[in-house]
Amino acid sequence: QVHLVESGEGLVQAGGSLRLSCAASGSIISINVMNWYRQAPGKQRELVASITRSGNTDYADSMKGRFTISRDNANNTVYLQMNSLTPEDTAVYYCRIGMGYVEVWGQGILVTVSS
Repeated sequence: QVHLVESGEGLVQAGGSLRLSCAASGSIISINVMNWYRQAPGKQRELVASITRSGNTDYADSMKGRFTISRDNANNTVYLQMNSLTPEDTAVYYCRIGMGYVEVWGQGILVTVSS
């Protein structure tokens, strides 16, 4: 069984920055892709960013230039550096990992951006 522990939850003013972390532990063989998703109040969950094991990244258009995803393969950890935050970034952020046909989701952490 694989367990994800997310951290970095917080309240920040508009224009500020926050860094989220997600560490995987348990029966890990090889994590292929690591993602961050988010779900804002009253909206569907959306993909924020992805990173492959080799370090290739992809971002949702609204996050490009503001968010940076990175990972530490040795420690099975994925990060999300968020800059220039706006109130529209307020959401519960979830990390997800893919290992072959298996996917594991974190419980989600709340990011609140005040205006």
